Amino acid sequence: MIGNRFTSPEKISGIMLMVAAISAMVISNSPLAWIYDALLDTPVVVQVGALKVDKPLLLWINDGLMAIFFFLIGLEIKREVLVGELSNMRKATLPIVAAIGGILVPALVFIYFNHADDYAMQGWAVPVATDIAFALGILALVGTGLPKELKILLLSLAIIDDVAAIVIIAIFYTENLSLLSLSLGGAGLLAAIGCNIFGVKRVAPYILIGIFMWVCVLKSGVHATLAGVCLAMFIPMDDDKGDCPVTRLEHALHPWVFFLIMPVFAFANAGLSLAGFTPSIFAESLPIGIILGLLLGKQLGVFSFIWVGTKLKICQKPEGLKWGHVYGLSVLTGIGFTMSLFIGSLAFEDQDVVSQVRLSILMASAVAAALGYMVLRYYAKKFPVTAKA
Repeated sequence: MIGNRFTSPEKISGIMLMVAAISAMVISNSPLAWIYDALLDTPVVVQVGALKVDKPLLLWINDGLMAIFFFLIGLEIKREVLVGELSNMRKATLPIVAAIGGILVPALVFIYFNHADDYAMQGWAVPVATDIAFALGILALVGTGLPKELKILLLSLAIIDDVAAIVIIAIFYTENLSLLSLSLGGAGLLAAIGCNIFGVKRVAPYILIGIFMWVCVLKSGVHATLAGVCLAMFIPMDDDKGDCPVTRLEHALHPWVFFLIMPVFAFANAGLSLAGFTPSIFAESLPIGIILGLLLGKQLGVFSFIWVGTKLKICQKPEGLKWGHVYGLSVLTGIGFTMSLFIGSLAFEDQDVVSQVRLSILMASAVAAALGYMVLRYYAKKFPVTAKA
């Protein structure tokens, strides 16, 4: 029987992500690598009349499955803003301040090393993201002894981080717009708004509208995952947290996203052949900017902004959190993984550069996960609390 330490949803999700990523790396550097590559290059075609979507399996994962991921994130954002930890400024100020630091400083670290290379500068947003599932998984692996406020702060910070990532993708990684497709997508969004206004509580109409919006946004040139976020904003939610569409969809999608979609994404994007790589690549500005952005920029930005914000009384650190807890959390935000890999795939087309970006993200995220685990494990033993994180 699996012990309790490895049975919570966050722990299992974190473990599955690690297993998926390691499996992809092992297969990509084995005689079976051709099967892995052939699988991801498999063409998948969906056609209805004149409408045809023809993409390799990898892009169906990155454009299709990740749209469902972002839809769930959008639902969580809406719930947190309406009734959760972001529902009033007193609660929201601390994670907002932390997230701002965790976005600005890593970006500045990256820019410092890459400002002279216009092509490399396309990846400035790679180190600003935090992987919610992986970070929560590592936090859960620490076990008991951590204050519950730590998980609340990490989740709130990561959600704000995702909002920023969504905005960044929309503004900086969208090109060649089709106004007709975008207009049709907007019409789908208006239909969702109409359903909300007229009190439609059944989920099916919103799902059908969402599929239509996804196809339109996909054809428009805007990244298709944004359709999921936009739709989520107009799914009805009752203030009393009753049995509403947001709650039902969250409960229905959560296991699929964290136990299937994210491991599949990790498996599809973490596979990287190390053939031809030498340690000298880490002397190049692009890998240095990503690695130091995630490892140093994230922890420096999150920790310093919380510290300065607390000293200036802009925000208030919960009494249950010691500065060691805050530092451990700051290190965990350096786990970019899913979101960083996703932004990296949008930023660059040259596959050699994409491989460098992947390797840098995987190395930095692994170190951040190990270091964050050790710091928080130490504080969980030295200053144990009875509440679980």
